[in-house]
Amino acid sequence: MAFLTIEKLVLGYESKAILPPLSFQVQRGDYLCIVGENGSGKTTLIRTVLHLQPPISGQIIMGDGLKADEIGYLPQQTLVQRDFPASVTEVVLSGCQGRAGFRPFYLKDEKEKAYHAMERMHITDLGKRCYRELSGGQQQRVLLARALCASGKLLLMDEPVSGLDPKVTCEMYDLIEELHGQGLTVIMISHDIAAALRYASHILHIGTTVHFGTKNEYMNSDIGSNFLKEVGYDG
Repeated sequence: MAFLTIEKLVLGYESKAILPPLSFQVQRGDYLCIVGENGSGKTTLIRTVLHLQPPISGQIIMGDGLKADEIGYLPQQTLVQRDFPASVTEVVLSGCQGRAGFRPFYLKDEKEKAYHAMERMHITDLGKRCYRELSGGQQQRVLLARALCASGKLLLMDEPVSGLDPKVTCEMYDLIEELHGQGLTVIMISHDIAAALRYASHILHIGTTVHFGTKNEYMNSDIGSNFLKEVGYDG
């Protein structure tokens, strides 16, 4: 059974659909990039999958042992988030809150999980630093470590390299690919079509028309080839 199955999912607000019905599957180990025009509903899809907003209709089905508390989420950063007055360790640990519930302290295994996530993101030396004093790239590593605390199997990301300089962008993509290589299933919204075609196993294009398939299927489809021409992608 697929990790995640989307069946005839209709997204929208106040009963008004913003996209045609979506149906696709994500298997364990996939790297799915969601692409499309600005304002096409990519973030709405992720938020609906995470049950942060309800769909108009359709189903979201988890399988292959995936549980809701095994999904990590890295949203787009806001100005308020960038100025968050907490230490790096505190921010990363907050990714364990879904398991902690109303408990006012973290258990030993949760602290170990946070430290391990910081090790994977190469930020253990930043543990006592104030989050808002970090560079944009360092902040994204902290937030990715936080998402790893919540994620055991599936990581959802919304434009994880937005606002980063080219060098830091490449480093972030390499970190994500490293996590994928270690067995994490990845779903990522991206405006960077070159990166999507470099790293993704599958592409979901949403907009006035919808396409889902492997990377090669997308590149050879009418919707894919037309979109690549529109954004000036030359391979």
